[in-house]
Amino acid sequence: MWSATLSFPSFVASSSSLPNYRNRRFPKIKASLFNYPLASKIMVRNLPFSTSEDFLQREFSAFGEIAEVKLVKDESMKRSKGYAFIQFKSQDDAFLAIETMDRRMYNGRMIYIDIAKPGKRDFQGLPRTSGPPEKTQVPKEATNDEVADCWY
Repeated sequence: MWSATLSFPSFVASSSSLPNYRNRRFPKIKASLFNYPLASKIMVRNLPFSTSEDFLQREFSAFGEIAEVKLVKDESMKRSKGYAFIQFKSQDDAFLAIETMDRRMYNGRMIYIDIAKPGKRDFQGLPRTSGPPEKTQVPKEATNDEVADCWY
């Protein structure tokens, strides 16, 4: 049985080490949604309910250019549900944000950051059709003169 392990180096950010860390290479995932790499969207969990999109934009823009910040809100109470999605323009910037900000204390709460999983709406294109299945050739039955090679 084959297995694969993907590990990232541990990193503690400081203002002097951040530019040098940007030069590191991370594994590339070739799939893309809406012209951004698949692994460039992160999910931030366990946020305080008072968090705003502007604050998340300011905090995470230090790691790279951000395409979109989506703070999920409760429709009836109009406040944060405690998690957000941040779409970076680069996969390397998203990995840098995960390495630096995951399991950090923020307003008395530990925040968790992961790569976001694609949702239903991310694949709303037209279905790809392949047409009818190809005809397969059925092997001819052995004649009486031939002996079968298998034992059952």
